[in-house]
Amino acid sequence: MTTFVLNRRNLLVAGGSVLATGVSGLLLPARAEGLAPTASMPGGANNYRQGAPTVERIGKGGFWMSGTVRRAGDGAPLAGQRVQIWAHTTEGQEHEPQSHGATLTDKDGAFRLEMPQIIPIFGQPHGHLAYDSGEFKTVFLRPVMRSAKETSLEAHFVLQPV
Repeated sequence: MTTFVLNRRNLLVAGGSVLATGVSGLLLPARAEGLAPTASMPGGANNYRQGAPTVERIGKGGFWMSGTVRRAGDGAPLAGQRVQIWAHTTEGQEHEPQSHGATLTDKDGAFRLEMPQIIPIFGQPHGHLAYDSGEFKTVFLRPVMRSAKETSLEAHFVLQPV
């Protein structure tokens, strides 16, 4: 059993701690800064088609686009949110991406959509994603793959209300 001795030194240390943290630091729990919203990326809206259909798979598949959708501030997962995905793929034309589709997030705010393999265009293999359902601010993402040989790509949205 540990015995705490209240002497002048311990009293000064305790008083200094209160002054350093402030009395409110002792009465209120620590708060997280919050999760900042995702900013739209330059070039993310290129070839965007409003209202792309919700699909289970785009084309013949073979490549997985996945990620999460969360609310800014508290980071809560957002279920039932529509995420649109498009890219230049092996099934598309040289400069006309044919692979457009949308998917919905699950109860954990996660989405996953199978699509054809993304191919490099203008030197970079990349995908395009958009949140554009209206409940939150529209965000366009353009994540770049490290290699054209990768068979999956992740993108994460943190949304703020309109």
